[in-house]
Formats: sequence, C-alpha cells, structure tokens
Amino acid sequence: QVQLVESGGGSVPAGGSLRLSCAASGYTGSRYCMAWFRQAPGKEREGVAALYTSGGSTYYADSVKGRFTISQDNAKNTLYLQMNSLKPEDTAMYYCAADRMWTTTRCAASWSSYGYGSWGQGTQVTVSS
Repeated sequence: QVQLVESGGGSVPAGGSLRLSCAASGYTGSRYCMAWFRQAPGKEREGVAALYTSGGSTYYADSVKGRFTISQDNAKNTLYLQMNSLKPEDTAMYYCAADRMWTTTRCAASWSSYGYGSWGQGTQVTVSS
C-alpha cells in the first residue's frame, strides 16, 4: 500500500496561490491513479483533480479548471497541486489519494468516485475574502 504525506497548506487572501505537495512511498509498479480531494466543514468530500502516473494524463473538476494544475515529479515520487486565483470557496482540508489502476481510461472515468486504498492525513487550505 502506498503511503502519502501532504504538505503546503496555509492561509492566503482571495486571488492568491498555494502549491500542495503529496510525497508518496511504497509504490509497486508505475500505473496509479492519484488524486486530490477536499472537504469543507459540513460538506461532502469533493474530487478536485487526478493524474494517471503512466503517461501523466490529468483530470479536473469543473470548479477548478483553469485555476488548478496537478502534476508529478517522478524523481521525487511527489504529486503536486498548484492552486492559483484562489477563492474563499476553495477553503477546505485537502487530501491526496492513490490506488493502482491498470488503464488511464479507468482513471478518467472513475477518479472522483473511486474507493482509493491509500489516503494522506490532509493539509488545511484557508482563503480569506
């Protein structure tokens, strides 16, 4: 099972930027669907973005398209989420998730609802108006 540790959260004013990191260890093979989720108090967990590690295809929620960018650094086994033009409604705890997945097609189809086997502990993002 993959171990995940997030970092990079913080407090920023609206319009600001943050970059979240998710350090991963314990990989077996190279075909993983890795995703960022967020959960605000009193709200359901929401998929933000995902990346298929073999090939690097990326997927985004409509609410963050054009503002957030998911990427990976294979040498560092780290997943990133660059968040620009942040809004108060982006305030939430952000979690990294990962699971082995054989095809990018499956990652594309199910990334926001899949029952990932590995989760990080979360990092808080607060955006003030």
